[in-house]
Amino acid sequence: MSPAPEHRAVVIDTTPLIALAVATDGLEVLKSLYARVVVPFEVRSELLAAGKNAIGIAEFERASWLECGEHPTEIMPVLANSLDRGEASVIQTALNETIGLVCIDETVGRRLARLSGLALTGTIGILVKAHRQGYPIVMREAIDKMRRHGIWLSDEVIRFALAQAR
Repeated sequence: MSPAPEHRAVVIDTTPLIALAVATDGLEVLKSLYARVVVPFEVRSELLAAGKNAIGIAEFERASWLECGEHPTEIMPVLANSLDRGEASVIQTALNETIGLVCIDETVGRRLARLSGLALTGTIGILVKAHRQGYPIVMREAIDKMRRHGIWLSDEVIRFALAQAR
């Protein structure tokens, strides 16, 4: 089996943006891994709707290199009827722009992304990849920061992350 192709671009959902901002005190980890990080209009709107003092907002606003959608995404009915607007717009944007990788943490969104022929990563996948490429991440500290900010991670995901970071 050949290794998966290296993705140079990713379309990212709201939850991973917030979680990565908390875990790494910013979003630079994304810039170090991908040439393009695309944030659909709907994801940007969800983030900003939380208010200036919400977690992850300051880090998001500092990341001027993010490619943020300027206009609402026209979403296929199957996606619009199955997912929240953020996740649906991530999948639709990836399909529209032929970007093969999406970053979604929620189970149903991940399932529909797979069914749409897209490769997947999530918050933990990005942290593990960054750690393997030498980005200064202490996985236990990153997980603890996320949990302190109310970001839920299953015990299975935590065990996986810690095992991969060894």
